[in-house]
Amino acid sequence: MNLHYNRANDLTQGSIMGTMLRFAVPMILGNLLQQCYNIADTLIVGHYLGADALAAVGSAYTLMVFITSVFIGLCMGSGAVFSIQYGAKDYEGMKQSLVSSLVLTGGVTLVLNIIALAGIHPIIRLLQTPAEIEGLMFDYLFIIFLGIASTFIYNYYAYLLRALGNSIVPLYFLAVSVVLNIVLDLLFIPIFHWGVSGAAAATVISQTIAAAGLCIYALYRFPIFRLKRNQIRLHRKSVKEIATYSSLTCMQQSVMNFGILMVQGLVNSFGTSVMAAFAVAVKIDSLAYMPVQDFGNAFSTFVAQNFGAGQKERIRQGIRSAVSVTTWFCLIISAVVFIFARPLMQFFIDNTETEIINIGVEYLRVEGSFYVGIGYLFLLYGFYRAVRMPGMSVVLTVFSLGTRVVLAYALAAIPAIGVHGIWWSIPVGWILADCFGAWYYHKVVRHGLWSSGYGSVQDTREQRHRYTSHFLL
Repeated sequence: MNLHYNRANDLTQGSIMGTMLRFAVPMILGNLLQQCYNIADTLIVGHYLGADALAAVGSAYTLMVFITSVFIGLCMGSGAVFSIQYGAKDYEGMKQSLVSSLVLTGGVTLVLNIIALAGIHPIIRLLQTPAEIEGLMFDYLFIIFLGIASTFIYNYYAYLLRALGNSIVPLYFLAVSVVLNIVLDLLFIPIFHWGVSGAAAATVISQTIAAAGLCIYALYRFPIFRLKRNQIRLHRKSVKEIATYSSLTCMQQSVMNFGILMVQGLVNSFGTSVMAAFAVAVKIDSLAYMPVQDFGNAFSTFVAQNFGAGQKERIRQGIRSAVSVTTWFCLIISAVVFIFARPLMQFFIDNTETEIINIGVEYLRVEGSFYVGIGYLFLLYGFYRAVRMPGMSVVLTVFSLGTRVVLAYALAAIPAIGVHGIWWSIPVGWILADCFGAWYYHKVVRHGLWSSGYGSVQDTREQRHRYTSHFLL
């Protein structure tokens, strides 16, 4: 089958470190572009609309990350299945998985969109939003929710392309979206005076254009994504595989972001100054560790393709290389964020807002000292998804977020600790989850994974299913 191999990337061959980095760099650049937009959006909203609008958009952003994490998790799960099938050269299975994933993920996204639009007011109240910014949050969220379908389409095809090793094309379309978003922000907010509604409209329009472009490209350039009428039917085994994999990956993403959303609600209870500081500091925080998150996703695709192809030794070498890269990057970026925490906050906040700046600096110095914890966690998430153990990613997420949420609420309730307890609960959750994930790999997974008979390209899908079924949690 002609998959346009010149545009796909077989991660089962070539230099291990070079292969992973070449695949990861476009993903990292793409997210850097996205974060640059988030920074620009924060600057534009904060400069032209003030602290209340900044707090409203920041709180709404956390909510949107949670909602989009549902269908992004579904897309990620489908992409992981595609990576394994692509590594095993199972093209018939890829066609079946494409139909199943379109039906399941598309249906869930539609239902989610309807629920989100109908429940805006209860959601705002659930987040303990201060009364003075409720109206701003509603205006922003209503328009953003209208664009959920576009966000889904872009991410669906982006993950499918990445499953085939093509991470550069999604970057191109994302770049167009980011530039257009910033231009429209500058048009809608300071010139048209549309306020937070203008910021939301700019986001939806730019995402819709990127989604349409990426969809057309994928269908035109990759015949595997084009379905004939007689191929549009559901296969029970394929539906079960996609549903199991995608639902567990979705659960992992949703649990992670639901925990963050609960922390956001706790932060909101401390007032507008803490909300504004948190909104800015989280963006800086996300930008700092974002490269290792993308590297973890690239590592996952690398492992999945090699897992499908039976390249066990290549996976082992890839693990060692990935841990080394992650460690050095996190140590360097931790030092940078700790030292430059105050200038980073002052880049977004006027120097006269000393309370907001001081709160943000403390957050960044606490989180920034422990980025290696979340770096390892991203590698663990990626590894367990790739070897058909997405349930373990859910366990690690619950471990990490459960610790974070419980500690945050417990410590914040102590008057002498207050909001400081929220900041310290986050790295504690990372480290405990890392310890458990590493222990489980060394004591339970490693022997079964490397000593099994699974691994040849000629293995049938039924043989692979029998091998991996006892690993699914």
